[in-house]
Amino acid sequence: MHAFDVLGDPVRRRILELLAGGEQTAGRICAAVQEEFGISQPAVSQHLKVLRDNGFATVRPEGTRRLYAVDPQPLHQVDAWLDHFRRFWTPPLEALATELARGRRERRLREGNPDERKAP
Repeated sequence: MHAFDVLGDPVRRRILELLAGGEQTAGRICAAVQEEFGISQPAVSQHLKVLRDNGFATVRPEGTRRLYAVDPQPLHQVDAWLDHFRRFWTPPLEALATELARGRRERRLREGNPDERKAP
């Protein structure tokens, strides 16, 4: 399965978001996903299996629990692929950041911040 096929599913993306915060038990993942998406425990298990089988998640047993974590390697590969396209959004985002900073500076000047008036 291609990485974008794996990431194309909103449930799997949500599981990865949960795992990005740190290792999680299968039970905790299942409870969160069931609440948000209204799917069954076996369906959540299938999504976890897809993530494991495609290298996006690791699992380790701890007693009777199974702990899941993100495996960053496939995400690095996705990032490398996306690098070919960053030129389409990086300059507009940088221009937006510049405009936002300019607007904040102008607002501070209007509000009378004396430190800003000294800046060139």
